[in-house]
Amino acid sequence: MINLCSNIDWYLDICANEKRLSADMLKAYGVDLRQFANFAAEKEVDRALLSCYIQELNRKFSPRSAKRKIASVRAFFKELEYRDVIADNPFERVRVKIQTPKELPRVIPESYVTGLLRGAYAAYSFRQSRWVLRDIAVLELLFSTGIRVSELCRLSPKNLSITSGQLRLLIFGKGSKERMIEVDMQESVKLIEKYLSIFQSEIEASDHILVNRDSRALSTQSVRNIVNRYAKLANLPLHITPHMFRHTFATSLLEAGVDIRYIQSLLGHSSISTTQIYTYVSSQQQAKLLAQNHPRNRMSFPIE
Repeated sequence: MINLCSNIDWYLDICANEKRLSADMLKAYGVDLRQFANFAAEKEVDRALLSCYIQELNRKFSPRSAKRKIASVRAFFKELEYRDVIADNPFERVRVKIQTPKELPRVIPESYVTGLLRGAYAAYSFRQSRWVLRDIAVLELLFSTGIRVSELCRLSPKNLSITSGQLRLLIFGKGSKERMIEVDMQESVKLIEKYLSIFQSEIEASDHILVNRDSRALSTQSVRNIVNRYAKLANLPLHITPHMFRHTFATSLLEAGVDIRYIQSLLGHSSISTTQIYTYVSSQQQAKLLAQNHPRNRMSFPIE
């Protein structure tokens, strides 16, 4: 019987140093695998135990979360088998089928984004607070680039540059995959340029673009708080999250006719199938526009 705890630490070390997974992925794997180790409680890991664990996950978690946790444990045992730590992979004899409901991306209506940004800019004009300027930089980057909130918080000075009025970001996404995003929107770039100038000392001290009042990297929770603050200021009747800016970015580009493979590269998706979820949202919008603008809706031929 293998020692799960020591092998989990060994596996996470491989994930960090060989697979070069992000800190967020390592944290998620660690939580999932230690949760499994606690459930196993030094029992023999076999088909019966795995079946019981899957049932336990299905009782306690949503289908999406249960599926992810099972995938974490499956990947762990696959690595143990590949490295000859175990002779037989117990997952080979377990059939897992969890139906996860398709969740469509939630987008922010353009008028809401306008109201949110207008409120933030008005607050800066009124107060001239450097921290409001920081908040606007957060909102502008989320909306202009479709960046993940974790990627936003990790941005460092060496990964961002402004040349000839064009903002360039080198982003390290999931699995340390690199992608380049270039922003050529004059007002957004000028705002970021002003922020970089005013916060130069804090940025140098923290080695991060977005900072808090202690001159440390801004946390993902702080970004959520910033979005909530300005959504409330704009009195928006919708709960807005940082990730919704990413969905809005992708859907807006698709509706503007941008090729889906280009959107895939901007978002950093490994598979085009992940990006294709936005085509369904776009088709819904097309149906709405058709209903609103087609001349047939202005004609009436009632049937007696």
